[in-house]
Amino acid sequence: MPEFCSVERDGKVTTVTINRPKLMNALHPPANIELGEVFDDFCADPDQWIAIITGEGDRAFSAGNDLKATASGGGLGEMPRGFGGLTSRYDNDKPIIAAVNGVAMGGGFEIALACDLIIASDNAVFALPEPRVGLAALAGGMHRLPRQIPQKQAMGMLLTGRRVSAAEGQELGFVNEVVPQAELMAAARRWADQILECSPLSVRATKQSVMDGMKAPTIEEAMGLRYDSVHKLIKSEDFIEGPRAFAEKRKPEWKGR
Repeated sequence: MPEFCSVERDGKVTTVTINRPKLMNALHPPANIELGEVFDDFCADPDQWIAIITGEGDRAFSAGNDLKATASGGGLGEMPRGFGGLTSRYDNDKPIIAAVNGVAMGGGFEIALACDLIIASDNAVFALPEPRVGLAALAGGMHRLPRQIPQKQAMGMLLTGRRVSAAEGQELGFVNEVVPQAELMAAARRWADQILECSPLSVRATKQSVMDGMKAPTIEEAMGLRYDSVHKLIKSEDFIEGPRAFAEKRKPEWKGR
C-alpha cells in the first residue's frame, strides 16, 4: 500500500490523493518516487482511462517541495517522472484532472499545470513563489504557465511569486471551473464522466496530437506529423462502433481497442 498517498479505483477512474496533510501535502523524495510508481501503474492499466489527483484535507492540494526535508539535507532526490510523478511524464496520453482543494504552491502548482484540466475549490490559491526563497520553478512551471496563459500574465506571476485566487486563475485561463469546496470532487468526477462518454482512443489520440503538435512551428507541420495514438484509433473496434452507434441511435459501447 502507498505510504504518502491513497489510490481509489471507481470504474475506469483512478483517484490519487496526496496524503501528507500535516505538511500541507508537501512532497519529499520518497513521496515523489511513490507517486511516480502510482502513475506508472495507472498508465499501464488498460482498464483505467482517467485519473484525478487531489490533496488530503481542505487546506492544501500541495504546498510543493518539502523545504524542511530539503533543509535537513534530504535534497530533491531522484524524480524519474518529475515532481509528484507527473511533471516529467511526457509519454502519457490518458487524461489527468487536478482537483485543487486549497493551496497549490510551487511544485504543487506545477503538478496541476502538468494535468489536462484544473478544477478548483473556491478557496484554492495558486503561486510559483520559488524566487522568494532563492529557488526557481524548475519542475516545468516556467515553461508550462506561459504556454497556458498569456505571456505577460505568466511573467507577472513568475517574476513576483504572487498568489492568485481560484477565480483569477479561471479568468487567466488555467482553471477550468471553480466550485465550492464541498462540491470539488463531484465536479472533478463530472468532468471525468463527460470524458468517459467519448471514445477513450479518440481522447488519447486528441491529447497526443495536441501535446506533440504544439512542438511543431506551424499548423501545417503539426498536421503532417505521425501520431501513434491516431493510427491506433483508426485501426480500432471503437472507430467502427462510434458511427454504427450513431446510425442505430444508441449509446456507443467503447472497448478501448
